[in-house]
Amino acid sequence: MLFHPSPRCCLLWKSLAGWRTWRSWLSSLHSSSVSAHSGPGSLDGSTRLPSDSTDKVPHTPVMLKEVLHYLDIQQGQVVLDMTFGGGGHTKAILSMVPEVQVLALDRDPTAISLAEKLAKETSRGLHIGRVTPLLGRFSELEVLLSDLKVKPGSVDAVLLDAGCSSMQMDQAERGFSLSKDGPLDMRMDGDRYPEMPSAADVVDTLDRQALASILTAYGEERHARKIASAIVEARRISPITRTQQLANVVAGSLPAAVVYARKDRLSRRAHIATKTFQALRIFVNDELNELHAGLRAAREALRPGGRLCVITFHSLEDRLVKRFLRGHDLSNLDQHHFSPREQGLWKERSAPENAHWLPLRRKVITPEKDDVKDNPRGRSAKLRAALRR
Repeated sequence: MLFHPSPRCCLLWKSLAGWRTWRSWLSSLHSSSVSAHSGPGSLDGSTRLPSDSTDKVPHTPVMLKEVLHYLDIQQGQVVLDMTFGGGGHTKAILSMVPEVQVLALDRDPTAISLAEKLAKETSRGLHIGRVTPLLGRFSELEVLLSDLKVKPGSVDAVLLDAGCSSMQMDQAERGFSLSKDGPLDMRMDGDRYPEMPSAADVVDTLDRQALASILTAYGEERHARKIASAIVEARRISPITRTQQLANVVAGSLPAAVVYARKDRLSRRAHIATKTFQALRIFVNDELNELHAGLRAAREALRPGGRLCVITFHSLEDRLVKRFLRGHDLSNLDQHHFSPREQGLWKERSAPENAHWLPLRRKVITPEKDDVKDNPRGRSAKLRAALRR
């Protein structure tokens, strides 16, 4: 199932030859493999760390205090970390409640190598708890758990941190970062699927209408048409294959007043290409569909009374999570549009009685000011917590 925004956004994807080719590639990859993760996140070119090495850059888990509070993990429980990333949340869980079993899922082979390292440390007694690495996407979790003989309804707590990890952002060769030049890749699966189209394939293959639709739907970019036109013109001269190349094309497509006016949530200057990078990353990795698949998998894995914490980093993700936890039918995402303009319509409709979730807190939870100062990359994070009925 693919996520298509509604015709309201003028996204008539199926009429585009590039779209059909792109999705046929993805469909063949999904049907031929079992192992990979998802997660979206907020890209920000203004945030920089000094090193590309995952060993040298410390991983700062987002909203750690809040996650530990709402998961309320007890000794002997089974915890599913659906986005292991740099392992910050898992390590904190093991330190606070040593005698637990953590199932560590991630679609990124680099993250899984860190999980395997942590698993070896636990076996040597550095942690009493156990870590089981799982290489896979959210949409593959059900099969992965079945292979481990983990029965549905047997997991006590689930954490889903739907963001692009700092580890991915800091490696220039992964192509996620605006602040470091590298190949325009953005595939969260790394080199596991060499034939899977990259962000460079998107910007050099799809036509102007398709590119503008992607930027509008997944980046909520107001200047999508101008940027798409600039990309098409630039690639006629030379293929766009590098992150800085694309960033310069985007910046050059808009007036200086627009370029320098964009701010982040801390009122700091943000790169004008931030939303473009976000949109391409979400599209390349099919992140919204994967997020929905992950939420459904978490629902099936959790026992009654089990707890779910979901961290999102942009509004598209948060709206999807909010409506899922409220019990709205999202089985056909083609018919749902998650733009702010639809918020009023959704509020007017009576939300169905939710047979699956009981909110642990009615309103969304955001980072405290001190946490944002210590970890600026988490400034856009939103946490929603719920109890499985």
